[in-house]
Amino acid sequence: MTAADRAGPGRAPRGRKGRHLSEASATGGAAGALPFVGAEGPSPPDLPQAEPHYHGHRERLRTRFREAGAAALADYELLELILFSAIPRRDVKPLAKALIERFGSFAQTIAAAPERLMEVRVQTGDAPDLAVSEGAVAQFKIVEAAAQRFARGVATRRLAMGSWNEVLDYCKTSMGFADRESFRVLFLDKKNGLIADEVQGTGTVDHTPVYPREVIRRALELSATAIVLVHNHPSGDPMPSTQDVKMTQEIVGIAKPMGIVVHDHIIVGRDGHASLKGMRLM
Repeated sequence: MTAADRAGPGRAPRGRKGRHLSEASATGGAAGALPFVGAEGPSPPDLPQAEPHYHGHRERLRTRFREAGAAALADYELLELILFSAIPRRDVKPLAKALIERFGSFAQTIAAAPERLMEVRVQTGDAPDLAVSEGAVAQFKIVEAAAQRFARGVATRRLAMGSWNEVLDYCKTSMGFADRESFRVLFLDKKNGLIADEVQGTGTVDHTPVYPREVIRRALELSATAIVLVHNHPSGDPMPSTQDVKMTQEIVGIAKPMGIVVHDHIIVGRDGHASLKGMRLM
């Protein structure tokens, strides 16, 4: 009698049953076999992690800047380009937008005082807050210095200072966004070429000392035949005060007998500029 006969009808012999289970286990489960399920249930399949929403944003923004130029970018996007090098591997767009909201424009942000820049922080959920670091401040100040150096380079190529657009651009870039009032003089030769650009004094947010005789003495030392007076109003409003008008008239009165022409007194601010000559106040 065989093992199958001894097992009886409908029963598999023990040896063959054990052999079938070991074969299924060895092959990792044959067709129709159920996978092993532990006490905690089946392990979920590994899902691909979603990329951050800003993935590739830096390169896209750089490409747009290269291909379309700065005019195609908003102020906050130009700030982003500067922040990229100072704050790696973070989405700096919220910080750039916060800076524009705080200071008003790209130029005002770049010219802001370092301590004010470093006050700006943005909460970013689970990640550490975004803030303007010392490295970011340094990047901003490099851009500011480059802009001033460029504007000064244009003027010192001895372009005719009769082109008032050049004069105004130079003055706005040099001091239009400063947080303290300063007084400077552009000393010109007979062809209205720039001999020197000198700051004569720096004061507080609403006042700077000016000494008219010192202005004319320096003009004589440089053999200047004409001068342009320039100062800024940190408040942003360029309209001249009564003291501004009085001081200008005093300088004109001292300069005239010396053969020195005062072409204008220009006041610059964030909101524009004022020409005392254009306003017929000198």
